[in-house]
Amino acid sequence: MLSLSFPVIAVGVFLVIVIMGIKILQEYERGVVFRLGRYAGVKEAGIRFIIPGIDRMVKISLREIVMDIPTQDVITRDNVSVKVNAVLYFRVLHPEKAVIQVENYLYGTSQLSQTTLRSVCGQAELDELLSERDSINRKLQEIIDLQTEPWGVKVRAVELKAIDLAEEMRRAMAKQAEAEREKRSKLIHAEGEFQAAQRLKDASHILSQEPAALQLRYLQTLTDIAAEKNSTILFPLPMDLLRPLYLASEAAARRMEQTD
Repeated sequence: MLSLSFPVIAVGVFLVIVIMGIKILQEYERGVVFRLGRYAGVKEAGIRFIIPGIDRMVKISLREIVMDIPTQDVITRDNVSVKVNAVLYFRVLHPEKAVIQVENYLYGTSQLSQTTLRSVCGQAELDELLSERDSINRKLQEIIDLQTEPWGVKVRAVELKAIDLAEEMRRAMAKQAEAEREKRSKLIHAEGEFQAAQRLKDASHILSQEPAALQLRYLQTLTDIAAEKNSTILFPLPMDLLRPLYLASEAAARRMEQTD
C-alpha cells in the first residue's frame, strides 16, 4: 500500500505544482517575473509557466489609462484664486520599470500630476489660463512625461477640464467685457463718422469745381423732397439755372438780326 500511495502522491503534487505555475496573460498584459527576488524577464501574452514558490509574476496592463486629476486650489501669478482640474492620458511602455522603479506607478503619477498642475497654473496669469489652454496643456504634458519617464510611463496628453472662478471675479470680468464691447462700439462709430466726413469733403470739392453738378444736385434734392409728401414747396430759383436759357435766347435774336 505504501509503495502504491507514494507514486500517487508524487503525481498529485506534480499536478498541483503545474497547475499553480500556469499563468494566462491577456493580449494587453505583460508579466514581470522575479526569481528568488531577482528580476528574471518579462512574459508576453498567452499561457506562461512559472515555478511556484521560486518565481513571482506581477501583471502590468499596457492599455492607455485615463486618470482624472482632482480639483486643485491655485493662486495665479496675478493673485487670482481659482479652482482647476484636468484629465491625464498615459500608458506603460516598460513594465519592468513600472514595477521596479516605483512602488505604485498609478499613485505616483496621480500625485505628480496634481503638484505639476498647481505649479504650472500658479506661474500663469488668469488671462493665459482662459485663452491659452493649448499652451498650458502642452507644458503640463512635457513636465509630467519627463518626470514619469524613469518609471516606464508615457504621458500622451493632459487636458484642462474646468477653471472655476469666484463669483466676485466673474462679475468683474463681465464688467470688463462690457467695457471692452462699448469701447469697440465707440471706435467703430468714430471711424464711420470720419469716413463720412471725408466723403462729404470730397463731394464738396467736386461740386465747387463743377457748377453744373451743383445744379443737378439741387434739382435732385427738390425731387426727393417732392416725392416724400404731397405739399407745395416755395424755394428761391437760382439765376444760374436760367442763364443757359437766357444765353440761348440772345444767340437766337442775333441770328435773326443778321438774317434781316
